[in-house]
Amino acid sequence: MTIEERRDREKQKMKELILQAAAHIIVTDGYDKLSIRKIANRIEYSPAIIYHYFSNKDEILSQILRQGYKNLMSALAEGQAQAGPPETRLKTLTRRYIDTALENPDQFMAVQLNKSSQVQEFTAYLFEGAAEEKPALKILAKAVAEICTGQNVSDGEIEMTAQIIATSTLGFITKLILEQDIGAHRRIQLIDRYTETVIRMACLKTEAQPIKNVMKRKGTI
Repeated sequence: MTIEERRDREKQKMKELILQAAAHIIVTDGYDKLSIRKIANRIEYSPAIIYHYFSNKDEILSQILRQGYKNLMSALAEGQAQAGPPETRLKTLTRRYIDTALENPDQFMAVQLNKSSQVQEFTAYLFEGAAEEKPALKILAKAVAEICTGQNVSDGEIEMTAQIIATSTLGFITKLILEQDIGAHRRIQLIDRYTETVIRMACLKTEAQPIKNVMKRKGTI
């Protein structure tokens, strides 16, 4: 390894250390409480070192967001390329998303549970038309659509199903991160069961009648 390569590696390690410290502070104290000094104290370096790699805390947050989204897209792309029936691909997509989040729990929590407008530009996906604007949700919606092939399901229903799966997965991952004492075996059991549940969530159409009509037939109104 050359001196230049060693320097590049050390520089990358320092940047990762700073980003990890920032993510942890965001999770525990909130983004508003994040500061260069707090990061410096956590990694036991002077603030000047932080400024050598990042101009301000907004740049640090932006890097956390980009890195987190890059990891997510990489995981989803691998799942999308999975051979086999669409149900298998959806299970793989879900499993890859969960595994990626659990590999970097502080980063995941810092990004997904942050309410700042800058973060929401990356993480918001419940609005109408999100499946076309958000690459990650688009991959998920495509997997749902493949399962629904041949059924009378609209694009809007597919999008909402993908949004619900994404939201429930977010909640599931959050609980796995917070409840750290459940044990590795139990965690695997839960993840396996959850990925099976996601398949049942996909394209479940309820032919429910309007409540008012049901009540009329029962003579209650």
